[in-house]
Amino acid sequence: MEQSSTSKIHLPNKKLVGVKKSEEKKEDTKKIPNPTGWRLLVLPFKMDGKTKGGIHLAETTMEKQQVGSQCGLVLKMGPQCYMDKERYPEGPWCKEGQWVMFARYAGSRIKIEGGEIRLLNDDEVLATIESPEDLLHEY
Repeated sequence: MEQSSTSKIHLPNKKLVGVKKSEEKKEDTKKIPNPTGWRLLVLPFKMDGKTKGGIHLAETTMEKQQVGSQCGLVLKMGPQCYMDKERYPEGPWCKEGQWVMFARYAGSRIKIEGGEIRLLNDDEVLATIESPEDLLHEY
């Protein structure tokens, strides 16, 4: 019997383990807005629901932390982001898929299932970071 090199792991109950089907993921990405002009769409970092000491945090605490988060993942960039050569002579400050830092309550907040996303202006990015877990987050 030959084994295929592209064998897949089949999960018995996808809903039970919290895995969405790939078709559903494509639909979910279509639901988020496309930024226009010089705006970036950022997903604020949402910390783990449990502290290092093992204490489980309440959902309201998690929501407050995400609203006040100062870092997030760049999901999409508007067509004119960082195109102004006078303001950005060295090129873009960040790119899609990169973690960035911004002011605590910067941008326009948009509620989505599971939290929120933010629309930031391209000049609201303060820094890029490797991982948000490297920073201490207040809650």
